[in-house]
Parts: sequence; C-alpha cells; structure tokens
Amino acid sequence: MDRRIVLVTGASRGIGRAAALELAKAGNHVIATARSEKALTKLDDEIAAATGHNATLIPLDLRDGAAVDRLASALLERFGRLDGLMGNAGVLGTLGPLENISPAAFQETLDVNFTANWRLIRAVHPLLRMSEAGRALFVTSGIVPRPRAFWGVYGATKAALETMIACYADEIENTPIRVNLLDPGAVRTEMRFKAMPGEDPLTLPTPAEVATTIPQYLSPECTLHGERIVFAKRVKA
Repeated sequence: MDRRIVLVTGASRGIGRAAALELAKAGNHVIATARSEKALTKLDDEIAAATGHNATLIPLDLRDGAAVDRLASALLERFGRLDGLMGNAGVLGTLGPLENISPAAFQETLDVNFTANWRLIRAVHPLLRMSEAGRALFVTSGIVPRPRAFWGVYGATKAALETMIACYADEIENTPIRVNLLDPGAVRTEMRFKAMPGEDPLTLPTPAEVATTIPQYLSPECTLHGERIVFAKRVKA
C-alpha cells in the first residue's frame, strides 16, 4: 500500500470518529477500531463517500489484551508496518467522591484509559519501527493539570497515561518514531454531556473542529516529540 496506514481507537463516535474521517481525507488508509460494528460500518460508508476508499474495520474491545496482540499480528501480516497510531478510546467512568466509586467502575476506567494504551504500545511498537516515519498521538484531558473534586479516578488514569507517554517518548528519542499527547479541551461529545449535563453544548467546539488539526500530528512532516499539545493553542506542527 502506497498510503500511510493509521490505526484509530475509539473510532465509532466523538473525536475518534471525526479523526478517522479527517485522516482518510488526508490520504491515509485508516484502520478503525471500536466495540460497535454498526457504528464502524457507518463510518466506513462516510469515508468511502468522501474519499473513494474504504477503511479497515476491526470491532475490538481494548480491554481484551489478547485481542490487541492478535490485532498487531494481523496488521503485520496484511500491511507489514504501521505508520500512525491514535490512542483515542476512553471512558469517563463514575464521577463522584472516591469513597463511593465501585471497584468495578474503577477497574474499567483504568483498563480502558491506561492499561489498553500500554497494551497497544507493546503490541504495535515493532510495527511503528517498520515505518519510515512512525507517529503516535494519545488523547489526554485538561483534568490532569487541573485536578478537582469528583474527577479522581478519571483524572488519575489520564495522569498515568501522560506519565507513561512521556517515558515512552524518552525511550524512543533516538528512533524515527515521534509521539505526542493531545489535550482537546472541552468538546461537544456525549462524554462531555454526561459529565456536564447543564452546560450549553453550543458553546463548545465540535469533534470535527478538533479533528481538523489531527492529521498533521500523524504525518511524516511532524517533528514534535514528547509534547502535550493543547487544542486551539497550537494548531501547526
């Protein structure tokens, strides 16, 4: 394949879905993963209508570590490399006092927001090394630099993600791979509405607006590395 191959997690809705579409429009072959096969099929229809190309759709629960490993093996067999990774999938979990969070809710938030991204790095790092210009971008949250009440579990998982990616960036400093974090800020998504139901969504940027900035960070021309990119404050690599 002569196009860049980019994997997007959480591609069924929100920022992930919008990013998959923008990446396809930018000429990438998108590998879209999410738990909802129906939503992925709808995304593929939109990508095909906009670009004339189809995406590769992989229904996947990122909490299944063995499935993530199988995904990497399948990508190696089919494509022989991976040029870009967007670690977007995430869950809000339960907001509330820490003493009221159930162990199950805690574990799910940790598994999706943090552990799954480690499994992805572990699985696809060799594929990124096979690219001439491997790029990775992981979605974080503004809660990390501004912790506040009732966001403890979600905030902790995103803080752990940021630390892990900073360490990963240091580890691969002398490779062609470049990795960064994206803080999209408050965006008009279902997750945001769940967290802030009294907020006027029309005051927030749409996922599509955020997504227009994403292809540049997964392109060979992007030289940023180990940075925490905040949407609307920095839009050019």
